[in-house]
Amino acid sequence: MIFVRVRRHRPDGRSARLRALLKSWAGPLTVLTGLATYGLLVPTGWAYADTARYRLPVDQVPNTPVALVLGAGIAGGRPSPLLARRLDLAAELYRRGKVQVLLVSGDNRVKGYDEPTVMRTYLVGAGVPEKKIVRDFAGLETWDSCVRAKRIFGVRRLTVVTQRFHLPRAVELCRAAGLDAWGVGDDSMGGGRTQATVKGYAREPLAMLKAVTNLAAHPDPALLGRREPGVQEALASP
Repeated sequence: MIFVRVRRHRPDGRSARLRALLKSWAGPLTVLTGLATYGLLVPTGWAYADTARYRLPVDQVPNTPVALVLGAGIAGGRPSPLLARRLDLAAELYRRGKVQVLLVSGDNRVKGYDEPTVMRTYLVGAGVPEKKIVRDFAGLETWDSCVRAKRIFGVRRLTVVTQRFHLPRAVELCRAAGLDAWGVGDDSMGGGRTQATVKGYAREPLAMLKAVTNLAAHPDPALLGRREPGVQEALASP
């Protein structure tokens, strides 16, 4: 009979020291991770609580002169699925008489990429009169859209239209910009939009951290320019 002697691998001193070091740091690392998570979620939780009374369903939101529809991407001359839902919601607000004018705010920095015009075309197809739609071509981010609505278009009171995951931040920023802002949000779960919605909820805590700097510093938007009478003219039109 042949016996085979198996040698067990024993970790060298370096591996043992590394494990010991990791074990000693396990507690502090856990605490630091918890604090980082807490710090990340606190601004979002505060925004949800602070704007709760201003975020309402279509049938409960107060009438305002203007709905501010925030851009959410286009492709092939069509709005993204999330943006289409925002536009559908804005069209519903108009049909119910909740708003009189739709201010569509999006990105037009690159030639061939014109969010506001695509948004207007979609709304006209949904039955909203073209003369009741005003385009803001420099809504590069939420803060810019809110500030420009007031400083460029002269809006004082409005309803922000976006997805529910984005709505607390959007309402908070618009109110910080000096607007009497309310908000209506699209649920967007299901119908091929679930993945994008989940990603949206996951991104919001980081986006809210950036928003805190806007809330504290009130910076000028990337683009300002002259006052534009489009909203006032649209409100005055029959």
